Amino acid sequence: MIETRLLYYFLAIAREQNITKAADTLHISQPTLSKQMMDLEEQLGKQLFIRGKRKVTLTEDGMFLRARAQEMMELMNKTESAFQSEQNYISGDIHIGCGETHVMGYITDILKEIQLDYPDIKFHIYSADAQDVLDRLDKGLLDMGLLLGPIEQEKYNYLSINQDDQFGLLMPKDSELANKDILSLSDLKELPLIFPQQTLNGQQHLSWFHSSFDDFHIVATYNLVYNATFMVERGMGYAFCLNHLVDTEGSRNLTFRCIEPIISVHPYIVTKKYQTFSAAARLFYEKLKIQ
Repeated sequence: MIETRLLYYFLAIAREQNITKAADTLHISQPTLSKQMMDLEEQLGKQLFIRGKRKVTLTEDGMFLRARAQEMMELMNKTESAFQSEQNYISGDIHIGCGETHVMGYITDILKEIQLDYPDIKFHIYSADAQDVLDRLDKGLLDMGLLLGPIEQEKYNYLSINQDDQFGLLMPKDSELANKDILSLSDLKELPLIFPQQTLNGQQHLSWFHSSFDDFHIVATYNLVYNATFMVERGMGYAFCLNHLVDTEGSRNLTFRCIEPIISVHPYIVTKKYQTFSAAARLFYEKLKIQ
């Protein structure tokens, strides 16, 4: 009989397509993982991997086992959940990474609901840009990430959140552009712009602009918008950012204007493929799926 642990290891390699990277996410040594997989192949009498210098690919038998292993892991998770729901007691920790988005308010409502029903669950929120969240997800430091898509990488699963975020321009209240209700892309052409790094680096699609960054005057970048607000207040430029992230109703000399055509992004909960959740994380994920 195949050990569940070996299936979990096998799925990690199938996801990462690299034994060293898989070993890092599993927190075991590369030689140990290689030996475990050779033992699994010997036990099954089948070659599961084609081992290249930089990439491991699955054989036809490996792809068959991946499908079956994923089904078995999902069945075990559902079985465990069924017993836990009967006990009506779940504790533990949920680790969530998130970029800056007002959708976090929606996520917090679900966390509050869980807190009321399961007071022994603790929540850990890690705020960073998309690449940092994905890095921590790969290393097993997060259960899932709330990110703005699309992030098209095959080693992740994506759960769509039924809300959108809209980009616009953060500016001083006394700016001439503040007299406009809506801005156009042409309004941005001559402005000193402060851009989010993930947009500038191509992690969010440039096709929104129907242009290239060479057509814009970008004077600075940021990964979290809070620090960019100081540059805007002190006249360094105008921050291209998402709506609802900066309090423009308070005492700060800032205001936000949307852009037409609308430039929006869609939020997703991102998880590693073939991931085994803790009971607490799985409870949160299932609640997200039915919202």
